[in-house]
Amino acid sequence: MSVTRFDAEARQGLKMVSPPLIYAVLMLAAPLMTILAYSFFRDGYLEVVREFTLDNYRTVIADPVFHKIMLRSLLVAMLVTLATVVLAFPVAYFLSFMVRQERKSMWLFLITIPFWTSYLIRVFLWKAILAENGVVNSVLLQLHIISEPLSNLLFNVQAMVITLAHAYAPFAILPIYVALEKIDRSLLEAGRDLGESRLMTFWRVTLPLAMPGVVAATLIVFIPTIGDYVTPELIGGGKVPMVANMVQANMLPLDNKPMGSALAITAMLIVAAISLVFILLNRRFLKVRQ
Repeated sequence: MSVTRFDAEARQGLKMVSPPLIYAVLMLAAPLMTILAYSFFRDGYLEVVREFTLDNYRTVIADPVFHKIMLRSLLVAMLVTLATVVLAFPVAYFLSFMVRQERKSMWLFLITIPFWTSYLIRVFLWKAILAENGVVNSVLLQLHIISEPLSNLLFNVQAMVITLAHAYAPFAILPIYVALEKIDRSLLEAGRDLGESRLMTFWRVTLPLAMPGVVAATLIVFIPTIGDYVTPELIGGGKVPMVANMVQANMLPLDNKPMGSALAITAMLIVAAISLVFILLNRRFLKVRQ
């Protein structure tokens, strides 16, 4: 009877899991496998020649333009991640330790308000804010701080970092907040009872215990940022292309889908390797701290 009951429960569980599993396979795995397959094909005139080759990857590895754009993408993603996490941690700390319990839901609600609008709209808003006739220049002119509009606020790395940091801020705040909420407050009280200052208690107790949230926030921001296409195109004005723009150029204007696929797969592998190294270093850091 127990075996029969186990089989029935297993079948019931399989029925519950099957719809989302099928959806995930169709929506995620299938496109990824298609891109992987295309990366091993050759490009013909207005068609894809389905013959196995490694030439696409050889070209990508030897291409100095790809090296330059990939390094720029990594630099921008790291700057955005650093700025976002550094700014998100105080907000999450304030929510967890300073805000009263009955008001935390309201603050979390306010943090999610940016999600009410499209990501594209938010990028356009930053373009309007940083433009020569935008909000920043208008305010500076009215305050007589500048005599003519600044022309270097847009179409550079700094503008991209500001826009992306704002766009991904909620993604960094929420996991850090969850990690801080899980910390046993008695541990902090014990540290202060032993004579530790608030700063040392934060450094030795709060920060290590919050590191899972920090790591999650770092990966959540870093991985999508490095593959962002909209912000470099609009805020960068096409002057600061990143790897996603290079993939798009090969996929559509140049109509070289095998090369675009090889670029995408190579970039994914690089990001996966960096993320794995970061996770391993973080684990080692936590073991040393313990």
